[in-house]
Amino acid sequence: MAEHAAARLHLSGLCFFLQLLTIVLFATFVRYSPESSNLCSTEPSCSQRDPSPTLGYPRFRDAHLRALLGFGFLLAFLSRYGVGSVAGSLLIVAFTIQWAILAQGLFYFSQNSKIYVSTQSMVSADFCTAAILISTGAVLGRVNPIQMLLMALLEVPLFACNEYILRSHLGVSDSGGSLTIHTFGAYFGLTVSRVLHQPHKDKRKEQQDVGHQHDVFAVVGTICLWIFWPSFASATTTHDSAEPWAVLNLYFSLSASTLATFVLSPILYEEGTLQVAQLQDATLASAAVMGMAGEMLSTPFGALTAGFLASQLSLLGSRFLSPILRSRLKTEDTCGVHNVHGLPGILGTFLGILLAALALSLLGSRLQLVFPLVADSSRTTTEQAQWQLCGLLITLLLAASGGVITGVLLRMKVLRSPPEGNEVESKVLREVDEDGCDRGASSEERGTVA
Repeated sequence: MAEHAAARLHLSGLCFFLQLLTIVLFATFVRYSPESSNLCSTEPSCSQRDPSPTLGYPRFRDAHLRALLGFGFLLAFLSRYGVGSVAGSLLIVAFTIQWAILAQGLFYFSQNSKIYVSTQSMVSADFCTAAILISTGAVLGRVNPIQMLLMALLEVPLFACNEYILRSHLGVSDSGGSLTIHTFGAYFGLTVSRVLHQPHKDKRKEQQDVGHQHDVFAVVGTICLWIFWPSFASATTTHDSAEPWAVLNLYFSLSASTLATFVLSPILYEEGTLQVAQLQDATLASAAVMGMAGEMLSTPFGALTAGFLASQLSLLGSRFLSPILRSRLKTEDTCGVHNVHGLPGILGTFLGILLAALALSLLGSRLQLVFPLVADSSRTTTEQAQWQLCGLLITLLLAASGGVITGVLLRMKVLRSPPEGNEVESKVLREVDEDGCDRGASSEERGTVA
């Protein structure tokens, strides 16, 4: 009980410090955006291309609901965490949005030593939050809440830096985040997981037990992703004729990916019964593969094909690559982010590279909206495709190097739970029964409470 109380106080103290820090920084630097200003209008492929609050708020609302509900319920995964995982997601979202406003504001929204906030900057913060939640999924169940917050504290500036390099310096088109969100978030989290690997702890079966409520959460999360992800994926596209392509292509990808899950899942798994969690994975995989190509694909069959392939890749990776990742590479992937976000994100990037090379014949009058540097003859389509590929390499490099540094810092003895109380700090966010017993605890643990 003393250790539990200490863990609560440590988390409380860290939250107090971080909130006080952000309040001071907001008071010093952050202001609401003047209605007449058009921030970052000089940036090529800028993700903030619609300063209108009338158009911006619905996009922010849908992006925020997708982060809270879709990803929030996705992380309600382990029996030892239960609904507490949703609380952990809310904790990460609440901090990351504030921190991302500051980090991204330095690159996109700063004028006269001030950071100006609008609905579009909030959408960008939600994009950053999505990447952080993806990374958290790779280490869920093996880090305490303090480590989760510190991981977000370190990852957000690196995410903002990677996004800025890709969009402003390389001219990479990635409106839905195949690279900046899914690929970066997945491989940052996986690298942290590898650095945090502890053979004896990571093999404990109870850490991978799935709670009885997981399927219910997966159903709710999947429905939320279906409803809100199209708005999320198109939130940073240009707001002319390009937007319907991003929305419709994602819907086609979602439908094909879901159907493909029903095709392959009964073949790969002995139980032959489709799990709701697999449908949720298919939904996320189809969104990841459409992140870059959503506003480039000019025909529906391309989106159907990409969604179908993304689902197959996710299922095959879960069945065959995950055991290799765990046994050979010593990397635990609690929520399967490598198969659901990493691999589909890379597939979507290669699809975007191909479409960039064919942009002149595919996009026509829309070329200026998607690839402005190609439209004004600053670069050829071949060069654009090469820069898109370069963006993938830079993203992987920054994600891996940042993950190593973060993992090393999180391994510091002062941040780790002691071996005899490995679960103490995670109990801060656990659900308990009315009689005071931990719902995820074993019968022996329940006996000690009594």
